[in-house]
Amino acid sequence: MKAFDFSQPVGIALGSGAARGLAHKFKNISGGTIMVNILKHILPCLLLIGGVNIVFAADPVQILRSVEDTLNAPQDREAHLTMQLVDKEGDVRIRELTILQKGQNKRLIRFLSPADVRGVGFLVLEDDLMYLYMPAFAKVRRIASHVKNETFMGTDFTYDDMAQNDYVENYTPTLKEETEQHYVLELIPKPDSEIDYSKLVMWVNKQTMLPDTAQFYDRSGRLLKVMTQTDVKRIDGYLTPHHIEMENVQDMHKTIMQLNAVVHDQNVPDKHFTQRYLKRF
Repeated sequence: MKAFDFSQPVGIALGSGAARGLAHKFKNISGGTIMVNILKHILPCLLLIGGVNIVFAADPVQILRSVEDTLNAPQDREAHLTMQLVDKEGDVRIRELTILQKGQNKRLIRFLSPADVRGVGFLVLEDDLMYLYMPAFAKVRRIASHVKNETFMGTDFTYDDMAQNDYVENYTPTLKEETEQHYVLELIPKPDSEIDYSKLVMWVNKQTMLPDTAQFYDRSGRLLKVMTQTDVKRIDGYLTPHHIEMENVQDMHKTIMQLNAVVHDQNVPDKHFTQRYLKRF
């Protein structure tokens, strides 16, 4: 899942030089027939002006498409995040990274610290093309299909988790439950997809049309991971989760991502999403 809409800087304090370097770019965070015709034409405009997300019928495909539309609403975004990797003993490793995204299918992730991962880059393009750059080898490597479902850089996300927001293309959704606050969807991978999960269960918030919680089940049908998204704020008009957790309940390991700063709609050029640019730091 995808996992990731990221004005004044927002989130936790920008303590590192890398974060401060980015921060200056970011903003903080009886005429019955007549009446029917009037409403038919004016109501949609009023809803748009109010910025309201509405699903008129509980159609699971439309709900899922609304989730995608919310996640991919900006033309582009650049975000700075702090990542914590927490093992079952409670030991924590901290990493800093940036995510540059354009549209739904172009994404560049770059690690800034610590030293052992500094400069590592991950590029996602259309048609599920993924590339990894390791500075130690000074070489760009394409991620093979069988590797996409492996863990990404020691986190609880897979390469595919970090890459895709195209739920409608990859999953068949069923509405399992509707509560006052959520649509509960069960997502089954389509036969032609390369998804490694047997299913996802997603709690879609009716107000934000973002998943508050998502459960990931392994191929044997056992619960594998739970993702939560909290602290949702509207930044530059886009709904943005500032705190994301992915917990592997089988390994007792957890990855926490905190959004520090974000900027949207900068008209990022396509050249930033190339193998050549991937090697630049």
